[in-house]
Amino acid sequence: MDKKHIQHLYWRASFGVKPRQLKKLSALSKKEVVDQLFDASRVITPLYIDLGSFKNLSKEAFIKDTKKEREFITESRELLKVLNKKWTHRLVNTKQSLRERMTLFWANHFVCSDDFITYSLKFNNTLRTHALGNFRDFIKAISKEAAMIRYLDLKQNRKSNPNENFARELMELFTLGVGNYTEDDIKESAKAFTGYNHSFDGEFVFNEKKHDDDFKYFFGKSGRYKGDDIIDIILEQRACATFICRKIYAYFVNNKINERHVDEMVKQFFPNYNIEALMRFVFMSDWFYNEQHIGAKIKSPIELLVGMQRVTPFTFLKMTDFLRLQKHLGQTLLNPPNVAGWKGGRHWIDSNTILLRLKLPSVILNDGQISTVEKGDFNDAFKEYQDLHTKRKPLKTKVNWKAFNELYGSISFQEIEQLLITTKINVGTKAYLNNLSKVSRKSYCIQLMSLPEYQMC
Repeated sequence: MDKKHIQHLYWRASFGVKPRQLKKLSALSKKEVVDQLFDASRVITPLYIDLGSFKNLSKEAFIKDTKKEREFITESRELLKVLNKKWTHRLVNTKQSLRERMTLFWANHFVCSDDFITYSLKFNNTLRTHALGNFRDFIKAISKEAAMIRYLDLKQNRKSNPNENFARELMELFTLGVGNYTEDDIKESAKAFTGYNHSFDGEFVFNEKKHDDDFKYFFGKSGRYKGDDIIDIILEQRACATFICRKIYAYFVNNKINERHVDEMVKQFFPNYNIEALMRFVFMSDWFYNEQHIGAKIKSPIELLVGMQRVTPFTFLKMTDFLRLQKHLGQTLLNPPNVAGWKGGRHWIDSNTILLRLKLPSVILNDGQISTVEKGDFNDAFKEYQDLHTKRKPLKTKVNWKAFNELYGSISFQEIEQLLITTKINVGTKAYLNNLSKVSRKSYCIQLMSLPEYQMC
């Protein structure tokens, strides 16, 4: 398989490819390369956090003891930071790269957040479990997650007073998209999800007494529907497969939608909704490797940070610095801006974030310092970048250059450039690179990752 195509595939289905890995894969056919991606992701490895301190906490104790409640919430929020760190570490170091890439994608599709670590961890692992499975099973599992039940007010959805939040987002954001359902469809389907609840430890509970068992009229059908029945009817609509395929195309291929390609994807996806089969079709399609798609995507903040860490392993000495950096860049894992999630694409870049992105490699890898004040003050803080005596707290990291040298120490400067930059380099940038003193691979790597072209994949 062509090396350039392997790099493109691995930036979309993973977070970049390493030199020795690229050399081995280039001796294989496209099918063999794609097969390896899927074979490596057969295993499902849930993220784990020790929640021992919460095991003996009952709902009654939680409600009656306000001090215990405050302690629980404080500890839970600290553990959410741990989950953020563990998830990022997984993205950097996993062998199941496609499954983790898909988990990241679905986290911005089935958007949800919760301050309770028990529910957030369980939700994150449900995304991971179903990431390459059957979309029908996936959406049903998501509808029964404690985090989602809380996030979209399903606990308040009772037969005496239906709450339409989940039903609306189910169709608008999760399955069909605007224009493919009516307000009556929302009202009727909301009744089907009445009675959805969960136990204190996050297990799904269906409360028959609060469920509306009367007939519902939905998409031209009638019956005493429950939530799963509504999902089945939604998935009978070809518009659902089209909506999901368009979203996958925008994320994995190009923001500029090619409707003919999407139609081909829908034929693969509908009506069985096999996610693995769909993704395999995309990665095996010749059009996926068209020149117009290579280097056409702006890396999300997490893609940027994870990609950098896979090239040059580094750790933040303070977890709070890493969280602040995610915030400044515009994407804090586990904390989406709203139910629609991050818009992505050109929305990742503004006057503040582009400056930060271009200076980031020097800051992280070259003993630089940068202010971690609020985003609105970044322009002022940026002017103080070179002032090592600033009173503001510096962002500090520990860089593993030994690991970098093991990966990149024996390859040429040109090969490093080809590995790190997937898009075409303009004439001015090319001249700049040619004039650089290639004293060390370390400094050259930092210069490459400081280019505007490195923001693309």
